[in-house]
Amino acid sequence: MVASGEGWRTGGEELDCSSPTLNLGPTGAIPMGNPPMYDWNAAQVPAWRGAHAVRVVDETLRDGLQSATATDPPIETKVEMLVRMAEIGVDVVSVGLPAASSRAVEQAVKLVRAITDRDLALVPTAAARTVVSDVEKIADVAQRTGRPVEVYAFIGSSPIRHFAEGWDVDFLLKHIRASVAVARRQNIPFCLVTEDTTRARPEVLEQLFCAALDGGAARLCLCDTVGHATPDGVSRLVRFVRDVVQANGHHDVGLDWHAHNDRGLALQTGLWASEVGVDRVHGTALGIGERVGNVPLELLVLNLGLIGAKTKPDRAKLRAYCELAAEALAIGGIQDTHPLFGKAAEAARQGGPPTGF
Repeated sequence: MVASGEGWRTGGEELDCSSPTLNLGPTGAIPMGNPPMYDWNAAQVPAWRGAHAVRVVDETLRDGLQSATATDPPIETKVEMLVRMAEIGVDVVSVGLPAASSRAVEQAVKLVRAITDRDLALVPTAAARTVVSDVEKIADVAQRTGRPVEVYAFIGSSPIRHFAEGWDVDFLLKHIRASVAVARRQNIPFCLVTEDTTRARPEVLEQLFCAALDGGAARLCLCDTVGHATPDGVSRLVRFVRDVVQANGHHDVGLDWHAHNDRGLALQTGLWASEVGVDRVHGTALGIGERVGNVPLELLVLNLGLIGAKTKPDRAKLRAYCELAAEALAIGGIQDTHPLFGKAAEAARQGGPPTGF
């Protein structure tokens, strides 16, 4: 039952709900009208959140390679993947975890140089443990390539990790302060990545965030490490973090969202995070990643384009990105059930009903 005069809108025009009857066409059928269908996704509700620009972070060459079924491709293929990323509108890319090995350092250097040499519109980042030596490895990559490489330094934030490792809050704060100090001395941006944020206690998170921000961190990355969050949980967490940041005198702090797909909600929580105040959302090609994977980046880019938070990508370039990733990582091709490029989707486009895309 629809209440009249509620002020619901679609396409910028108010919807008249005052008439108790529906005028049917000459045959008694409901007329198609213009537009033919009502889009509840686009219905405008007073005081609801508006779309804002969101940047996409591609973690395929770091988190994606943690998949048990993925193959680490040669550096030439990784460079080709960078080009494909830029073509579909990726904004930020992880070039790996340099502290993992000397090979990881050299590959990170080559990838950052490729971004510069090809003039790709990509911001390079690299992962690190919240350990001084890890941050120094990223600083080395930045110095050798002549451009900043953002540090994404991760540390466990939930009780289960602290119990398993025997960590206390003082231990965490010590490592955060030391790591962000190194990044500041080297003049490279620092993002604190709190693993398992969606199950961490708020009083602990506040201490960790403030230690990083007081030391000069530019960003915070909220992680749904085991795919625990629901959209409501995302809203509450992001609101809490925004309140903590403002209450402690920090402004213009960037927020990232990094989710895994254990409950099948990674794409949904990523999109919801973008709605409620996060300005960077992470994903991987075809959702490949640790355990059951991450946010499928190609679907993230497409959906952000559909809701107006990002420029709509070219469908052919999205396909090229997915096909290259599937081949490069040797994961057996694009899944048959993939909503865009799987066999089922192709069959539907040949003669089935129109889809949401």
